[in-house]
Amino acid sequence: MVTTQSEPVYRGNPYEASCPTRRILDRVGDRWTVLVVGILGHGDARFSELRRSIEGISQKMLTQTLRGLERDGLVRRTVYPEVPVRVEYALTAAGRTLLEPLRALQEWSIEHLGVVSASQEAYDRAH
Repeated sequence: MVTTQSEPVYRGNPYEASCPTRRILDRVGDRWTVLVVGILGHGDARFSELRRSIEGISQKMLTQTLRGLERDGLVRRTVYPEVPVRVEYALTAAGRTLLEPLRALQEWSIEHLGVVSASQEAYDRAH
């Protein structure tokens, strides 16, 4: 807890079951979030561009992920009044702060792919 002159501010503790930070960790730790944020880190994108760029994501999962990121203030959805209507997604300032930590996770997964795969195979053979 951090205190100010006016009132104490609760900073959160993800180890507490009722702490809202757990929902945030669920969001940013989700594989689809990592990939969507990674793509949007290169610039604004339309839904169809995101779907083409992220192999294996269903339309439903992409919709849910984008809505959740928008609700959390990490992605901005802009509708352009054109015919046909054009919708673009972009990272907000808060969303851009996720780029570095999520890139670090992506790089870690790439660098450790061999070690993790070998460990999984050894475990599976033993069990």
